[in-house]
Amino acid sequence: MAVQPAERGVEAPPLTLSIFEFNSKVMQDELQKLALKVNHHEENIRFLKSELNAVEDSCADLGIKIGNYYSSMAAIANNDTSVEEAEQRTIQSILKQDETAAGIICQLKIRHYQHASKLPLMKDVLGVVATLGKINNDNLSRVLSEYLGLDNMLGVVCKTYDGVEGLETYDKEGMVDKTSGIHGLGRTIGKFLDGRFTVFCLENIRPFSGDFMIDDPQRKLLLHKPRLPSGEFPPGFLGFAVNMIHLDQANLSCLTAGGHGLRETLFYSLFSQLQVYKTRAELRNAIPLINDGAVSLDGSILRPNGSFCLGNRASLGIQFPVTANLGVSNLPVTITELEEQVKHKNWEKERLLEDIKRQEDLLNQVKDLFSKKKEQFMAYITQPGMLQRASQASPTIPSPATPGSNPFGSRPPHLR
Repeated sequence: MAVQPAERGVEAPPLTLSIFEFNSKVMQDELQKLALKVNHHEENIRFLKSELNAVEDSCADLGIKIGNYYSSMAAIANNDTSVEEAEQRTIQSILKQDETAAGIICQLKIRHYQHASKLPLMKDVLGVVATLGKINNDNLSRVLSEYLGLDNMLGVVCKTYDGVEGLETYDKEGMVDKTSGIHGLGRTIGKFLDGRFTVFCLENIRPFSGDFMIDDPQRKLLLHKPRLPSGEFPPGFLGFAVNMIHLDQANLSCLTAGGHGLRETLFYSLFSQLQVYKTRAELRNAIPLINDGAVSLDGSILRPNGSFCLGNRASLGIQFPVTANLGVSNLPVTITELEEQVKHKNWEKERLLEDIKRQEDLLNQVKDLFSKKKEQFMAYITQPGMLQRASQASPTIPSPATPGSNPFGSRPPHLR
């Protein structure tokens, strides 16, 4: 009987099959090692870029501080307004709103302090929004006050909900009791409160959930600054409004039962991540990078819903206290120290850029090698009739250890 050709699907001789499996396994292992190297370099690049972003953020913050330093020193040389004078201006403006809750509370705290300090209701009231923060730039104070509006600027701030309940009570019909709470206190000094008023309860405000700037005495919030596709900050960007509010020591130490301060509760709820720019033109150029609204020092307002405030600016009559001295009190002892910090950060930036370039070069090399090895592997396992040719080879078939039998030049374990 004539010998029939081997049918397809017949298993190859054990030796030939083991050679094929060994070579395939070696090639797969090599590919896996290269893939791990790719992941390693990509992780390094991500880490280095995050470090670079942090350094660039620090450089931007230092630049703002240096600018504040010089503008503050110039204002001091011109005998600009002191902190006390600025506070008194704001308080006098609130006192003129004598038939508002804010006006009544200010009168009680200033003109009837002895009586007011003994009232349980007043003990829970921190004050009025306009008096709880200061700003070192008049234009910024005006535009932020306009952004918030009169109702928010005259908002009464309480520590707990008990304080909110104490401000106003109701009769059996649900009508406001004019003889109790803030209404009753107003009557005792000849002031009659009518209409609605805004009250903020710190313990009911959802606080900012992120981190704070390291070693910052003002406990400013660590927010991600906008960046252009090039990685640079948009021209004219000055910072976030919530971090441009200065808190004095008494207000810094005011914490809720959960340990949250005014910046991460009250002011974050009012401003969120509102951005501040130098000019209207720079703000409009940065619109694609703005999520929670923006303002500019020359009066432009872009609200979080995308609407613009146009027309002539109107003075509210109420604004945050403005004093240039704030720019100096929060800075290191000398401007030289600030400038040295900038030099050091720039040096760090150069080193990080070099490290990133080095890692990117290594990554490209490994990726190229991975592609070549993968092509070799695919060509090896897909070569036509490979098992059939191997089964018909002479008895002197090269072993896996023979050069050329292993496409990657590896040797089997028992011959290493």
